[in-house]
Amino acid sequence: MPDLGIDVLFKGTNFIRLLGGLWTALEISLISVGLSIPLGILLGIVMTIPNKAIKVITKIYLEIIRIMPQLVLLFIVFFGATRTMGINLSGEVASVIVFTLWGTAEMGDLVRGSIISIPKHQSESSLALGLSKAQTYLYIIIPQTVRRLLPLSINLVTRMIKTTSLILMIGVVEVIKVAQQIIEANRATSPNAAFGVYLVVFIMYFIVCFSISMVAKHLEKKWS
Repeated sequence: MPDLGIDVLFKGTNFIRLLGGLWTALEISLISVGLSIPLGILLGIVMTIPNKAIKVITKIYLEIIRIMPQLVLLFIVFFGATRTMGINLSGEVASVIVFTLWGTAEMGDLVRGSIISIPKHQSESSLALGLSKAQTYLYIIIPQTVRRLLPLSINLVTRMIKTTSLILMIGVVEVIKVAQQIIEANRATSPNAAFGVYLVVFIMYFIVCFSISMVAKHLEKKWS
């Protein structure tokens, strides 16, 4: 039977460290999504305002976030803020900022599309009943938007979790970084450790992302 090198994970606290790295990735993703959802809803509402200046500003923001790779944004925020502005940011904080900017743009565009898709007669009826525009958004538009977007926001979590593999480039010790450390420390005694360790990392990502995807599908069926 071929040596897959998985045995290195059972030496000392290697497997616990790997789980800790996975939790770091999950924590950054969950915090970023938690910030992105309310900010994205606010951005989506702002994007529906019929104002040319607002439309231009939001369009530029969306295009920058979409065109710019997340790794470049991480470098700009982490190294740029530290060296240019003199702000001492940790890798974790820089990661949350970048993923929140990304998630807000994604959610904002989804919210805008969702708001536009809601039949106009609903808002017209609420105004006819005496509700203000703010009350119409608060009690009619936003609840429907949130309900439609919750499954999509859960899918955004899986995308963020997978993309957190990039944060090792700015020194964050997440699951991929821990895996590299374990492989390097056992290279002499377990030359095949890379295959086994990365296989376990793949399984971890699969279990987490597949579970979240199942929750999203369940919500879609429940609310369809």
